[in-house]
Amino acid sequence: MGRAKPTASDRSIPAGSDFLHLTITDAAPGGRADWLTDRLRQAIAEGRVPVGDRLPPTRVLAADLGVSRGVVTEAYQRLTEEGHVAGRGRAGTVVVAAPAAATPTPAPAAAPVATFPPAPGTDIFEAVRAAPATIDLAPGVPDLAAFPRADWLRAERTVLRRLAAADFGYGDPCGAPALRQAVAAWLARNRGIGVDPAEVIIVAGVSQALGLLAQALTAAGVHRIAVEDPGSLGVRQHLNNWGVDTPPITVDDAGLRVDELAVSGVPAVMLTPAHQFPTGVVLDGDRRRQLVAWARAGGLIVEDDYDAEHRYDRPPVPALRGLLPEQVCYAGSVSKLLAPALRTGWLLVPSRLREAVVAAKRKADLGNAVLPQLVLAELMTSGAFERHLRLLRRRHIRRRDAMIAALARALPSATVHGAAAGLHLMITLDDAVVDTELAAATMARGVKVQPLSWHCQRPYRPGLVLGYAARTPTEIEDGVATIAAALRSG
Repeated sequence: MGRAKPTASDRSIPAGSDFLHLTITDAAPGGRADWLTDRLRQAIAEGRVPVGDRLPPTRVLAADLGVSRGVVTEAYQRLTEEGHVAGRGRAGTVVVAAPAAATPTPAPAAAPVATFPPAPGTDIFEAVRAAPATIDLAPGVPDLAAFPRADWLRAERTVLRRLAAADFGYGDPCGAPALRQAVAAWLARNRGIGVDPAEVIIVAGVSQALGLLAQALTAAGVHRIAVEDPGSLGVRQHLNNWGVDTPPITVDDAGLRVDELAVSGVPAVMLTPAHQFPTGVVLDGDRRRQLVAWARAGGLIVEDDYDAEHRYDRPPVPALRGLLPEQVCYAGSVSKLLAPALRTGWLLVPSRLREAVVAAKRKADLGNAVLPQLVLAELMTSGAFERHLRLLRRRHIRRRDAMIAALARALPSATVHGAAAGLHLMITLDDAVVDTELAAATMARGVKVQPLSWHCQRPYRPGLVLGYAARTPTEIEDGVATIAAALRSG
């Protein structure tokens, strides 16, 4: 059957594409491939076609523009040679990198006193994250470049193939049964916690877990939760935001001082026993026994298991929840295993608190988004999750070793803490150093760090908390050298 001749009305429609509103009449005669390459390069640089997006198939874009397919193929080939796009077979041509030359010039860094105040406000972490830096050594982030995109896409396709229409409706506020089952199995294998999947509550990260617990506990008359000192500023701020007081309990080389906790009269305590933040110490056997005795006498433990799976030079430390299910609220997440952006975690609570916590979760959001839960469950049950963790451990060890070596060369007077596990190191410095000023001076040189004093309620040695998981060994070495230069100039 022959192709129909274009009508007058057809010919009146100018050649152009809905994609980026490209119009071929803008191209110079004989320079169509150059014009198209420039337009696509500019769109990628400006973020209108972000990294990860696909370009239209060459045949489709050529037809839209009314040009030969060779023009589009030539433009795509040039962008491929420049490293901005890559052919992915049936997945098409995917944007993989923005042009470096087109990156907007960063705004000047905030004044040091505004960026690193001695008494930070509740918006401090957002402010520091937003501040531009050449090298980010702030703690708390895994290697985001290692996110298992192919495994995630494979799991997503698997889930979508078998998903019934009804599964797209509202779910259980406690979480998708498949993920609760997968989390229960994960905790049994990796953290020594035996739990019925029905007891698992899926939450939007540990931050939401703390908010739900704060609501349940304050309703029950508990308005004070002791915290470790040094201990996470973010955790302390989050509990304070929910009206909970956070009196400090000293942490030493053996972990939380349980004797100090006992005489404080505080009814509950939040701690990180497997890898204390920020010092990196493990709650030792004697302290664990003391803490168990304190809890059995009526105390409540909130266990933040934020990065226990990331261990390198020591055996695993079982979770306290496995010993005391009716005295321990246990919180964990995938933020340090996959990515904080997933906003997915889990919470286990004693039976007496469950109804109040579930009610708070229902009121908050009716439950996490179901589709990502099902994809995560597929990752966990297929073995891809554990494979990813093994890859991360190998990579993190190399980066941790690079940071330790760089600190030994550039800052030999610093004392390094917490190297056996986790995603960060803590260093302590000479008492004459003001760590907030050092952090500000380092930031002014393009390297982002956190002052240790932010995580201390009472006087403590000055120092820094340095993340290594998300940076290459070269970046780590350059960053530590910059810290040393800032310290010398101060």
